[in-house]
Amino acid sequence: MKLALLGYGKMGKTIETLATEKGHEIVYKKGSDFEEGSLANAQAAIEFSIPEAAVANIKMCLDNHIPVVSGTTGWLSAYAEMEKLCETRNGSFIYASNFSVGVNLFFSINDYAAKLLAPWKEYSVSIEEIHHTQKKDAPSGTAISIAEGIIKHSDKKSWSMDTVSEATIPIEAKREGTIKGTHTVSYVSEIDTISLKHQAHTRDGFAKGAILAAEWLVNKKGVFTMKNVLGI
Repeated sequence: MKLALLGYGKMGKTIETLATEKGHEIVYKKGSDFEEGSLANAQAAIEFSIPEAAVANIKMCLDNHIPVVSGTTGWLSAYAEMEKLCETRNGSFIYASNFSVGVNLFFSINDYAAKLLAPWKEYSVSIEEIHHTQKKDAPSGTAISIAEGIIKHSDKKSWSMDTVSEATIPIEAKREGTIKGTHTVSYVSEIDTISLKHQAHTRDGFAKGAILAAEWLVNKKGVFTMKNVLGI
């Protein structure tokens, strides 16, 4: 498969290495200060840039009828606009806050746990996420997805990093060292604590999942999620 990489930081370079090892060809690369190759030659694009560039990158792909997989977080106020543009262009688009297969299985476990614990009001739920100091957005997109999964299956209405109330899920975001990503959901009562935790050891899981999503997206039309890719 001929791939375009939009965003050429640590994630972009990891994707390039792993995609090349799988026999894919990188025909276009775009970083903050350089551009190489031709987007028109790509069969799919993988977008891991920064929040300020993500929308323009996704638009560029959809306008050029290139299926696009985006893992950039922090831009979701424009998600509905991108979804509509994809439909208008009869395009192909997947956004995920996290492309790791393990994390997406964790999302499903989190949903199921939220359903089980919903009747047991003595448990208070909270989320902690820890990432490297270079991560710009907080909380992480993954933490937000976890919170949305709980909200879907409970009487919680929203999440918050500041205000704590009966209707909100508190999220604590920490930035430490070179940590790739650790997410913990805790249900705490006076009697006991139930914790669910996912810890990423390398970036490879994110990169492999994004490549898998791009492979799956080729020749499909519409807006999809990793649940579609993984069949969960």
